[in-house]
Amino acid sequence: MRKYTTILWDLDQTLLDFDRSMDYAIRAVFRQYDLYIDNGTVARYDAINRDHWNRLERGEISKEEVKVGRFRVLLAQLGISHVEPEAIAASYQVELGSVYYYIDGAKELVTRLREEGYRQYVITNGVNATQSNKMKLSGLDQIMDGVFVSELMGYPKPMQGFFDACFAALPEGTRERCILVGDSLTSDMKGANNAGITACWFNPGGKRKDIDVRIDYEIRQLDELLMILSHN
Repeated sequence: MRKYTTILWDLDQTLLDFDRSMDYAIRAVFRQYDLYIDNGTVARYDAINRDHWNRLERGEISKEEVKVGRFRVLLAQLGISHVEPEAIAASYQVELGSVYYYIDGAKELVTRLREEGYRQYVITNGVNATQSNKMKLSGLDQIMDGVFVSELMGYPKPMQGFFDACFAALPEGTRERCILVGDSLTSDMKGANNAGITACWFNPGGKRKDIDVRIDYEIRQLDELLMILSHN
């Protein structure tokens, strides 16, 4: 009997390359509003964006505050006052949901696992409309058994409430035979700890584990998950 029957997948930077999509979207929306952008501006936005998502994970701000607040901060730092942060935030979400790039080997892996009978679900803190578009464009909506988006669940990852809501919607006994695969220590691995499920850290860059979370497995390439599944 398989130890694991269900895989919870983080979406951004685990199955799909969020960094590439973000780079495309922020440049596209700046061009749309006739604003100058260079690599430094992209890096500045990236840092502000990460800070806002980290604050969401800690329960300090809401999803709406993330979506608009990051642009309010960015525009203020750049000295741009003639563009409303609400407007550029809305345009950015459209652009972000219009493109996708798979992480190497991701589509092949999830397709194979579906054929082998594993149940697979996406769990994400991303904006629902944006993630839904990316799922459809990428074909992941046809491969996954479902998707759990934090803004629809009432809690963000890594909160236990998010995972309790997930497992309440899944067949009884799923939690005991579930493995979570994600790239974020603060969202995914801490979330797996809070949920009491197996934590598999996707760490292609060999980052240092700089917070106190339990990691049951660490992989550098997604197809290494096959070895974990086959040995359990």
